[in-house]
Amino acid sequence: MSAVETTPVRVPHSAPSLPTAPLPAPCRNPLPHLLALSRPYQWPKNPLVVGLALLTIPVWDVGTLAAIAWSTGLFVLASVAVYVLNDVLDRHRDGLHPVKRHRPLASGRLRVGTALVFLATVCALFVAGVALASPAHCWPVLVYLGLNLAYSLRLKHIPLVDAFCVALGFVLRTLQGYTATGQPASGWLLLSVLAVCLLMVFGKRRHELARGNAAHRPALRGYTVAYLDHLTVISATLATVGYLLCIRTDMALHHGTATLVLLTAPCAFFAVFRYLQLLVVGHGGADPVRTLSGDPLLVGSGVLWGALTAVCLAALH
Repeated sequence: MSAVETTPVRVPHSAPSLPTAPLPAPCRNPLPHLLALSRPYQWPKNPLVVGLALLTIPVWDVGTLAAIAWSTGLFVLASVAVYVLNDVLDRHRDGLHPVKRHRPLASGRLRVGTALVFLATVCALFVAGVALASPAHCWPVLVYLGLNLAYSLRLKHIPLVDAFCVALGFVLRTLQGYTATGQPASGWLLLSVLAVCLLMVFGKRRHELARGNAAHRPALRGYTVAYLDHLTVISATLATVGYLLCIRTDMALHHGTATLVLLTAPCAFFAVFRYLQLLVVGHGGADPVRTLSGDPLLVGSGVLWGALTAVCLAALH
């Protein structure tokens, strides 16, 4: 193994100095920067993860699809609120990161007051959406907001706890899909979602340590690259096992289970192995969303998995 994989990375208590440059004046038109603050490239993960509940729901109807769509909208608003809050709280620490220092707040192109007004507007829209849907049917997204508030204020600085908080946010997305449709949740599917998200979070932490970009994230003091290698392998194993058990026990395909496993399992396994390859061999993983959407092999395996799963569900129900 190389030195970078075996030597613990020491995170300095004082951030390294970056070349100083005058901060840009805030723009007169803040809309482009508010859009960047909202991270629209992250939004597609909400329908994908919330919609996973459809995999084990036996019958789809207009009401079911409408509930999934409404839940997706709530999670888009909730995640935008979380992004804005994090950027407000972390704007000084983000200034120490070679990439994040270009964000609107960290770079000074957007005023904090403007961002807070935007945050209040998003929260008002979210509250209206929850009121229309009934809070009893929205408890996962409300828990998500509470968890992320605790994460922003304290939990993101605690090693391991930081990773589980991020991953649980995706579990809550899938739970919201089940809650909104009134269907029982698949425990194995939730385990798979948790494990896949832990794989991506640990991969991101590994990339940050290997590249020496650790000063902006205090929780990285509790990790080494070698330790994260073990965690990614464990997470990948749990993800694949959980997926197989979900098909076996929760999809209710009667005699078609073996067909679904035979057709879709190779796609799922390939995607996990390819992500590990990009992470360890290709030194990727800095942004899991961009890694997943930017690699043709991962995109192709995902599209093929989705097509085969849809055909199997349509033919075997």
